[in-house]
Amino acid sequence: MGLIRVAWSDVWSRRKLIRYLVAADLKKKGRDTLFGNVWWILDPLLQMVVYVVLVSIIFGRAEDDYALFIFAAILPWKWFSSAIGDTITSVSGQDRLIKQVQFPKIVLPVAAILAGITQFAFGMVPLAALMLLVFPDRISATLVLIPVVAAVQLVFTLALGVLAAALNVFFRDIGNLSRHALRLWFYLSPALYGAAVINDVARTHPQIATLITINPFYPILNAYRSVIYEGTTPDWIALGGVLSVSLAFLLVATWFFKRVEPTFAKVL
Repeated sequence: MGLIRVAWSDVWSRRKLIRYLVAADLKKKGRDTLFGNVWWILDPLLQMVVYVVLVSIIFGRAEDDYALFIFAAILPWKWFSSAIGDTITSVSGQDRLIKQVQFPKIVLPVAAILAGITQFAFGMVPLAALMLLVFPDRISATLVLIPVVAAVQLVFTLALGVLAAALNVFFRDIGNLSRHALRLWFYLSPALYGAAVINDVARTHPQIATLITINPFYPILNAYRSVIYEGTTPDWIALGGVLSVSLAFLLVATWFFKRVEPTFAKVL
């Protein structure tokens, strides 16, 4: 518990440094492209178009208002996958800085995770446009619950990101493995399909259906879909379960990070 208290004291006391790192990361990502940060708006829309064509036209299996159905899952998943990808290399990619300057290294993965929140916020722009222009009948008061679901996702993402950042210092294969793991994770999450598909899978491949339902993003994406697509409140019990597990996971990840932090400079 002492290490955990030190870690969160480090984060709070270096909050100005974290804000600087977040701003620098956002500026860097938008600097080398023609459209800059506009890609945070265009990218989820283009992904939505690809999956709509693939699932609803080519495979002929889609839910009603499938564009909104899938966008409600693509948007948070893009935030998660990009944040984890950035966080994995947040420490190992700063080897010169770590060797030259003494500072709490935990601010690096925290800043990488928080930078992803801005991308998610930009994603609210195309979501609002979709609902106002194409699906006005789907607009409901439950949209105000999006930040609540996002807060649960943030805790889980922070826990996994902190752990992955520390592990990648010692095992650089984490970065290569993560791309394939995240791709498989996406397909094992209810992003492209709904409950009917999961029921079909359960009849033929019960083990796969079990993996889908115990996946943390099963209740998270369903919660987003409830408040955005269905206009209903999420399953608070399932969402609360994810939050409880994520908080415990965050404590363990933080302890592990602080436990191995003194060896970073030597290993890098």
